Amino acid sequence: MQWADFLANEAATNSLSPEQTAAFVERLRTENSGKNEAKLASELNIGAAAFKKRMTEVYDKFAQSYPELANSESRGKLEKLRAYLTTKYNGGQDAQPTTKEIHQNIPPAVPFEKFVGREAELQNLHQQLQTSRQVAIVAVAGMGGVGKTELATQYAKQHLQKYQGGVCWLSAQGIDVEIQIFRFVELKFNKIAPDDWELADRLRYCWQNWQQGEVLLVFDDVTDYKKQVQPYLPPESPRFKVLLTTRLGFDRTLPQLPLGVLKPLAAMKLLKSLVDRERLKNEAWVARKICKFLGYLPLALELVGRYLDTMPDLSLEKLLKRLEKKRLEHEAIAKANPLMRYEYGVAEAIALSWEQLDEKAQEFGCWLSLFALADIPLFVERIEDDDEQELYEKAIADLWKLHLIQSQSKGIYRLHPLIRQFFQMKLDESSNADEVKTAFAAQMVEVAKQIPQQPNREDIFNFTLFISHLAEVATHLFQYLSDEDLIRPFKGLGWFYQGQGLYQQAEPWLQQCVKIAENRLGLEHPDIATSLNNLAAIYKSTGRYSEAEPLYQQALELTKRLLGDNHPIVATSLNNLAELYRYTGRYSEAEPLYLQALRLRQRLLGDKHPDVANSLNNLALLYSSTRRYSEAEPLFQQALELKKHLLGDNHPDIAINLNNLAALYKSTGRYSEAEPLFQQALALRKCLLGDNHPDVAASLNNLATLYQSIGRYSEAEPLHLQTLELWKRLLGDNHPDVATSLNNLAGLYCSTGRFSEGKALFEQALAICERTLGVGHPDTMMVRGNYAKFLREAYR
Repeated sequence: MQWADFLANEAATNSLSPEQTAAFVERLRTENSGKNEAKLASELNIGAAAFKKRMTEVYDKFAQSYPELANSESRGKLEKLRAYLTTKYNGGQDAQPTTKEIHQNIPPAVPFEKFVGREAELQNLHQQLQTSRQVAIVAVAGMGGVGKTELATQYAKQHLQKYQGGVCWLSAQGIDVEIQIFRFVELKFNKIAPDDWELADRLRYCWQNWQQGEVLLVFDDVTDYKKQVQPYLPPESPRFKVLLTTRLGFDRTLPQLPLGVLKPLAAMKLLKSLVDRERLKNEAWVARKICKFLGYLPLALELVGRYLDTMPDLSLEKLLKRLEKKRLEHEAIAKANPLMRYEYGVAEAIALSWEQLDEKAQEFGCWLSLFALADIPLFVERIEDDDEQELYEKAIADLWKLHLIQSQSKGIYRLHPLIRQFFQMKLDESSNADEVKTAFAAQMVEVAKQIPQQPNREDIFNFTLFISHLAEVATHLFQYLSDEDLIRPFKGLGWFYQGQGLYQQAEPWLQQCVKIAENRLGLEHPDIATSLNNLAAIYKSTGRYSEAEPLYQQALELTKRLLGDNHPIVATSLNNLAELYRYTGRYSEAEPLYLQALRLRQRLLGDKHPDVANSLNNLALLYSSTRRYSEAEPLFQQALELKKHLLGDNHPDIAINLNNLAALYKSTGRYSEAEPLFQQALALRKCLLGDNHPDVAASLNNLATLYQSIGRYSEAEPLHLQTLELWKRLLGDNHPDVATSLNNLAGLYCSTGRFSEGKALFEQALAICERTLGVGHPDTMMVRGNYAKFLREAYR
């Protein structure tokens, strides 16, 4: 944290007013240590007496938490306060009192002393948030560059201590808002909502596990309230406050703080904070004309101030003439292209700064404009060539110095929407625009290639920064992708979301993948089969079997036609379709496909390959489902031994194979052999997946049914209850697994003579199965049979 930011935080912690904060920050700034109070007072445009009064009030406020300050003589108070704050800033242990950490991810802000002309808005915003749950900072007339985000940032920093539950900053234009919320809760509170939960349940988990205290949620740059905000709001609670920034007005029922341009005096004050005062003083009337010309927009003033700082000998009068010339040029462009948004004052300021950049920095700015309006990762230190690395470092430094790029944290940058628009315009005007876009799309493809089909938490964390930019390519630049790489971004996005259980977010990308691939590549191409398989997998995961089946069949037929019968991808398609048939109880159709897939994989990949182990396991599951246990057992054992050899003992797949083999032992009455395997599988899943995971619930259920089978009812019942509670919470009340749990618990109650409890559970289980699986599904028939048996025995 920078010293200026630290001072702003301390001001908020000690509840200083805006006037007191300004005096405090000015007095404690390092470069002002040798200045007297009269000089500092003139910097703030107040009298020396007023400055002294404010500092006295500051000492009194700090004395409430630092009593030694109250006992100091007036002359020594400044030195004592500075020493106390310096020690605290450097992490010293003797700085008392220590305060509880407030978790936040507020982006960097301009130093407080440069945030001028918004004191009334800051105060109004705070008052509105005390009386309303949601407040929107809305730009007047949809104007950009008025400082909406900066106002929200300054408010969050200055009032941080009020929000002991934390401040969570959410970019509406970045990666999906729900992922930003999940990431905040994971990183700040070390709480992880299980991937297999529905989105609403995972959000509910986050809100329930949020740190105690008032919370501020900031949704920045909202363009669609119903899509970007409404689905992700916390439950109705006075402790959650929501602040939005938007260029668009919302429904009048949402309290709004309209934000216009700066007042003329405030605009001059901002310019004075950026440009040498003597320089402005010599041409004061021109400075006022410049402020007016720029429309009193903070962004335009900041750009011009930075521009002047790089040209110390440029007169303000000559600067104004340059701005006027740029206005004529941009008015002509805007007139010729009515679709181009034109911001009064900002375009001219950007254009002047643009001309200050060398060719490399201009090219780099155009490249940056192709990224989405989100955090841009620029890890320049990873560039191996030293000369190239130095060029990029200089380009970034030049852009930053002119305020054309904003630094968020080390290696992470952002573009203002208006600056991004300008850079895009410059790129489109260049002769090599298509070449640059093609290269950028290819770079994003390399990222997409690294996203695995089943990403783990580390993968998801590492790729999150790139997802918005990958989506930008898939949405706006896919025409610049080569035929070979066309489906890569869509597939990567689908797998990224699918790996987190976010099927609703994954599905549209995989649907677009099929459509765009067919339009570009035609219907006879291997990538069409891949796209169909990926989309079918989403449908299967969400129980939409009737939609998945024709896609799997199309993929298999197309793969055979294009690649021939002897290809690993054909084996994968065979296995996928067989799995769907097994899921839906069509065992006679699944078996020949499983056998074909196994033989093909053994012939093409050899006997020691993970795909071969999967085929052995899948075929064994089919045999177990049809009670062909003697055929299933050796396959389960082979699969387990092969997976241990290939993956080691601590892998989720090992738990699956242990569980499958144990289930076979249980089905054949070999309970003493089944129990330790079920226990191993449960322990391994808890270790690898945590306590709140569907696979853990499955292991609990398996162990409970084992105990039930051998009459250990007192051990079985609590496990059944845990399973039922966990599956309901993870999967919802109307899921086949919940029906299975209800059926098993009902059987236990009947075995112990608790018929009325058992009857109700059987009826619930049967209703769920008929509703979700259909009346003819094997699981439905099994529950119906158990219920009928219960009725015969209970009422004979």
